Amino acid sequence: MLHIPFLDLKQQYRSIKPEIDHAIQSVIDECAFVGGRFVDAFESAFAAACQTKHCVGVANGTDALFLTFKALGIGPGDEVIVPANSFIASSESVSLTGARVVFADIDPRTYNIDPEQVEAQLTPATRAILAVHLYGQPVDMDPILEIARRRGLFVVEDAAQAHGAVYKGRMIGSLADAACFSFYPGKNLGAYGDGGAVVTSNDDLAARIRVLANHGRIDRYNHSTEGVNSRLDGIQAAVLNVKLAHLGEWTVRRRYHAHRYSTLLGSNNVVVPFEPNHLSAVYHLYVVRVASDGRDEFRALLQESGIATGIHYPIALPNLAAYRYLQYSTGDFPQATRASQEVVSLPIYPELTDAEVDYVCSVVYRFLSRDSVTASVGGGHSA
Repeated sequence: MLHIPFLDLKQQYRSIKPEIDHAIQSVIDECAFVGGRFVDAFESAFAAACQTKHCVGVANGTDALFLTFKALGIGPGDEVIVPANSFIASSESVSLTGARVVFADIDPRTYNIDPEQVEAQLTPATRAILAVHLYGQPVDMDPILEIARRRGLFVVEDAAQAHGAVYKGRMIGSLADAACFSFYPGKNLGAYGDGGAVVTSNDDLAARIRVLANHGRIDRYNHSTEGVNSRLDGIQAAVLNVKLAHLGEWTVRRRYHAHRYSTLLGSNNVVVPFEPNHLSAVYHLYVVRVASDGRDEFRALLQESGIATGIHYPIALPNLAAYRYLQYSTGDFPQATRASQEVVSLPIYPELTDAEVDYVCSVVYRFLSRDSVTASVGGGHSA
């Protein structure tokens, strides 16, 4: 029996250990812990990778979102439309500004925000739309951008799971007013601690975010506004700069494994990720769907077979206790609610082998072959 973790960061570290160790030691030797050349180098490289003019490193992905909304002037009395299927950072960053979160349901094929549902949620108070590229799958941005153009709205990309993804030939991060990234260790481009960044080609917006992230400081002990302390540290920047050079090859491997999964599983009527021809997903997660009454048994069989799995996410955002005050019912977001009850994430990371992917698929086949659960996986869209 093979043992396949959900993610193997130790294996990744071993593959680039000399580069990482040298980068960290260099920061320590120079005591360049806050700001400095390592942060500058990463910001420059990441902006170029995202095809934007500016990158502002911050402490984490949630701060990247909050600071962006704050710098856009969003606050009390405003509404921001957020997909009903995401991690809570997407929505809580709106609430932190004092604005109101308004959820929109998702496209069941991609799990991303549905532009038609966005239209249905617009009010005179709407100021922005948050496009979350969930699981590394780019949102269909053209309809979102068209809605924003007609209504004079801001669009922010939450690209925390989409480092290096491409939409119609353009890099994710370059499509909207700004894009926000997380560098949490498990991300496709992950630090060795928390980290985040905002990328934008808007000079004024970049400058405002940078000031807000550093206590509102415009000069030593001179502050133009009240801000927060949210800075990317030197060690994380150095680690990220090393990893950024490998991101392209890692993405190729993720896509290769995803294609192998989809070919093997899709032919057996498993609902595998749907990837339209006009984009290139980066498969931060590889998500299949299992009928809700069979999901626990499905995961248990994989666990017994040495395969770790995950659920992203088990409760749709509007159904969380945190948003009870919005007085939504579970029937208000049927697609997001159903997805939360059916999705299962299989292991996917660059260092996986063909044999490991094949083994995962063989265990899925074993689940499918049981008479009592033959119909528990499948019945939807496949790649």
